[in-house]
Amino acid sequence: MADRAQGIPIARESLPFLMGMAVPAAVAGVLGWRKTAWVFGALGCGVGWFFRNPPRTPPQGDALILASGDGQVVAVQEEFEPRFLKDRSVRISVFLNIFDVHINRLPCAGTIVDMAYQPGRFHNARDPEATTHNEQNALMIETPAREKVLCVQIAGLIARRIVCWVRPGDEAVMGERFGLIQFGSRVDTYCPVESRVRVRVGDRVKAGESILAEFA
Repeated sequence: MADRAQGIPIARESLPFLMGMAVPAAVAGVLGWRKTAWVFGALGCGVGWFFRNPPRTPPQGDALILASGDGQVVAVQEEFEPRFLKDRSVRISVFLNIFDVHINRLPCAGTIVDMAYQPGRFHNARDPEATTHNEQNALMIETPAREKVLCVQIAGLIARRIVCWVRPGDEAVMGERFGLIQFGSRVDTYCPVESRVRVRVGDRVKAGESILAEFA
């Protein structure tokens, strides 16, 4: 799978928002409405910051499971995952606030064997109900060693759109970009129950660089 966002400093999905700020700013500038121009210009800078797309260097290792989103670890919990894995696993939830980078990255290498989008509600992403009730998109990745990792993009209270650039059958390259969630969200990574977890609740992680767990 080619990383469609490689080398682009701002995600393409920002362009409609940036144009929506740039045009009024330009018109206000021409008309001499300096304060209005400054307001739209500042909003445009904020949008550009939200959609920033920094490069990342993944650590090396076939046994690693990396963070798929920037943010704070809000849950590390062993539980039964009934919808996709249908087995016990360790769920590691990362909450992304509006100031975090919102580009999502693949947690491990392998093949994307399944994908499922679920429409739903927009509870606060920290709310336990968000796990099953919020709008979300789930990717199932199978590693060369036949391990399965589930990565779920979950929309939050402010987030209203999930973007995913990959499809079943695509190669999963650890650390490559695969999508984003606009304006606040959560990413859940379900690891095999035997995995060695490397993070704790409260830790800050970076997508494509921080190690969440290792395969046993």
